[in-house]
Amino acid sequence: MGLSRTAYRYCPVKNNDQIIIERLKELAVEYPRYGYLMLHELLKREGLVINRKRTYRLYKLLELQVRTKQRKKLLRPRLPMELPASINQRWSMDFVSDQLASGRRFRVLNVSMILVES
Repeated sequence: MGLSRTAYRYCPVKNNDQIIIERLKELAVEYPRYGYLMLHELLKREGLVINRKRTYRLYKLLELQVRTKQRKKLLRPRLPMELPASINQRWSMDFVSDQLASGRRFRVLNVSMILVES
């Protein structure tokens, strides 16, 4: 037949991933910040897996991923700027820069006072 003896006598070994899947789910809940590599190390210490690619395949099969922290934003109400009631109540300052024809740069501090209209 042209078939080798080893191929004829080969009995496929079914992978029982159910134990690894259950433990991977437990570890993912216990350590939500760990990715598949850290979970693989924990499974390896328990003697459940050897191959990293197998852990990655199961990790993707379970649709696990590292949960990212949501950024906390401060909610501050925007208040309109009050108009000054008298002179010298509000001052503004700003740096202004320019360049001369010779190429030399200079900066000026601009300080202004907001006057109140009567």
